[in-house]
Amino acid sequence: MSDAWKVGKKEISGIAKSHETCILVAAITEKDTETEVMEHLDELEFLATTAGAITAKVYTQRIKHPNVKSYVGPGKLDEIKEYIQANEDVTVVIIDADLTGKQNSYLEEYLKVKIVDRSTLILDIFAERAQTAQAKTQVELAQMQYLLPRLRGLWTHLERQRGGIGMRGPGEMEIETDRRIVRDKIALLKKRLEKIDQQAQTQRKNRGELIRVSLVGYTNAGKSTLMNALSKSDVFAEDKLFATLDTTVRKVVWDNMPFLLSDTVGFIRKLPHHLVESFKSTLDEVRESDILVHVVDVSHPQYEDHINTVMKTLEELGAHGKPTLLVFNKIDAFRSKYFDDLLSDEGKEEILDGIAIKYSGLNNMDSIFISAVERENFEALRQTLMQMISEAYQVRYPYQSKSW
Repeated sequence: MSDAWKVGKKEISGIAKSHETCILVAAITEKDTETEVMEHLDELEFLATTAGAITAKVYTQRIKHPNVKSYVGPGKLDEIKEYIQANEDVTVVIIDADLTGKQNSYLEEYLKVKIVDRSTLILDIFAERAQTAQAKTQVELAQMQYLLPRLRGLWTHLERQRGGIGMRGPGEMEIETDRRIVRDKIALLKKRLEKIDQQAQTQRKNRGELIRVSLVGYTNAGKSTLMNALSKSDVFAEDKLFATLDTTVRKVVWDNMPFLLSDTVGFIRKLPHHLVESFKSTLDEVRESDILVHVVDVSHPQYEDHINTVMKTLEELGAHGKPTLLVFNKIDAFRSKYFDDLLSDEGKEEILDGIAIKYSGLNNMDSIFISAVERENFEALRQTLMQMISEAYQVRYPYQSKSW
């Protein structure tokens, strides 16, 4: 295994565009259950696939708390190293946590491969998917904010290895120079983002008379597919995480009733805080919308956790409490996965009713089961949304006569 890879070379930072082989690593601490960690690892593997990596092996270790130097214990680290040495196609180790600069540097030096933590992986996917100036600026800002506190760990090769005359200063000076460059870059990006935000606010004001409906939900829940079906547009949709990064808005007219439909970036567990902060301007579309359509992949084993994650993120954004329609998507996949011929039609209906009643009761939301791909139950979805939009127009313009 070549050890020529060094931190700081731009062409090999993050995940390469061509397929790489990776190892996933996670620690099971006192606060975690093994089931939760394995669920998170499944999601991490999907993230790795989205970034262009093939997972060769998964390592977990029960540990009281992550090792401050190496994240996992020395024995597990040696086990990982032996596997890498025996399989030279492995070029990346992905950690299901956020690493400090010291941890990252130590692991790279010890394992002789690239080390990517969860936040870096998500940022890498965002950087690849960003298309507009706003999204690119937001991603770069998040990357700079993530890098700033980790510079010291990345510059360990300049630390004083021996005491005495002539061995003081240069490393620290280089670190401070880089910190100043990064801080200046962050300030510049924030100013640039403010200007872009002002333009976006002007665009939103110009369409302020129409009721705005936003599709929200966990990443890969099927929002873009539903957007295409409802608006007859051609928004990019793919069975990968964060296929949509830039907010897309389309004007839709149903029975002479116009409204604006927007597709937004999906949410995910353990979403880096600095990424949420950077993308708050993109999510202004959600905050300023009149109606939310919360799309859920009901066929996913952890769909309940996904719902809670989205609701929590909406609360953080100040977008909770709006009229919301809970759309349980991919009902066709749910049936094929969980229903069999022995289950009666009444039993199937009872299961679906139980899911709908549970969330309608907890969050005071209407709910509906659909398949965006198969266009199943679309007329019921259309009628429900039309009713919600009509009520929103009546609240906004109570004294105006409307043709609808």
